[in-house]
Amino acid sequence: MSCVPLGLWIRKTWRGCESCEMNEGNQAATLPPLFHGGWLRFVIGVVIVAAVSGSLGALFLVSLDFVTRFHAVHPMMLLGLPVVGMFLAWMYQRWGGNAGQGTHLLVKEMHELHGNVPLRLVPMVLLATLITHAFGGSAGREGTAVQMGGGIAATVNRIFSLEKNQQRLLLMAGIAAGFGAVFGTPWAGAIFAVELPVRGRWHWRLLPTALAAAWLGYAACLAWGVHHTDYRGCGLTRDGLAVPSFTLGIAVITAALCFGLTGRLFVAASDLATRGFARAWESPVWRAFWGGVLVILMVMLCGSADYLGLGVTAMRDGGVSILSSFEPGGADDWSWAWKLLFTVITLSSGFKGGEVTPLFFIGAALGNVLGSRMGMPVELFAGLGLIAVFAGAAKTPLSCTILGMEIFGLHDAMWFALACLIAYFVSGKEGIYRYQK
Repeated sequence: MSCVPLGLWIRKTWRGCESCEMNEGNQAATLPPLFHGGWLRFVIGVVIVAAVSGSLGALFLVSLDFVTRFHAVHPMMLLGLPVVGMFLAWMYQRWGGNAGQGTHLLVKEMHELHGNVPLRLVPMVLLATLITHAFGGSAGREGTAVQMGGGIAATVNRIFSLEKNQQRLLLMAGIAAGFGAVFGTPWAGAIFAVELPVRGRWHWRLLPTALAAAWLGYAACLAWGVHHTDYRGCGLTRDGLAVPSFTLGIAVITAALCFGLTGRLFVAASDLATRGFARAWESPVWRAFWGGVLVILMVMLCGSADYLGLGVTAMRDGGVSILSSFEPGGADDWSWAWKLLFTVITLSSGFKGGEVTPLFFIGAALGNVLGSRMGMPVELFAGLGLIAVFAGAAKTPLSCTILGMEIFGLHDAMWFALACLIAYFVSGKEGIYRYQK
């Protein structure tokens, strides 16, 4: 039985069950609204989307860890980046269709609900991201997780024939489940999904569904035995709590302004690079090829491979990474700028992945430098940079504040909120997600 007849059979069968239920007279009329056919389909849809998204997140994390370690052992694979870039661009040009828009497509779909998110988005972005990392491209993982969750949700929407408001909720559920599963942050994942479509505004009524999906996705990921990066050992503990003071407050505000401007720089540079590649090479295949060449040349120019790949842990002893940025001297003065440049070139030329983890790297490295220069706790400012640059670039200050509390603890929540809000306000109107309103 092919996929289309199976989908039609499920729809007809479910609609028939719903009709029978509603024809049972008074007994059906007394059922709570949640258990009427439409809402029952929606609840089951949320469970399916969250479980599948969490399981795919687990597969993705395991696979990403494998290809990252494989590249560390075989660094010369970087020389193949231009060629695999051509393959990925050709693959998306040949079979991708709307899937090539990535996360932008999901944000647009949440506003318009045209049913334009194809299921092939899921395997294509998974494969493309793994190939990008295996050959040294500087990219993240949030985009892949969100796209997989959204692709599964859009498919369930089509099969279950949900109402418009339920379709939008299910898309948010898929995004929340994907984000929560991959980062191990269900609270932040839920709020991120609700905060994503509209800059600076969101509705509490959307939160319960997103929370349920994020926690289910997170639980599904854990059920496969997958573990997430532990930031609790980075020094942001109650024992290392920075004592509030006027001097510390001024330093946090100053750093937050820098974080917001850096987020703005990332967005502007990404837009400029995307338009530049499009003007220079009409074919996406050649854009990816020359993007890969530029990444290789930048490695030769800076003399380090620290800015390739995910960047959570260093690829060599003494290398710069997100975790090393929480230690004094763990980042160079321009580490943040190099990572920004590597990521902009990689993603703007057509390679796949996400922006969030590279933004973590950029923010943590910048926070390390600012904290050192101002004589402030390096670990605190690295943590503030990690969440605040993301808040400014993605226009999601609330979810980034929750993210900080979730991965570092509640001890410095006041500083997290202050840094994210300031970064959000000074980062400009545009963000990394094109169709935010």
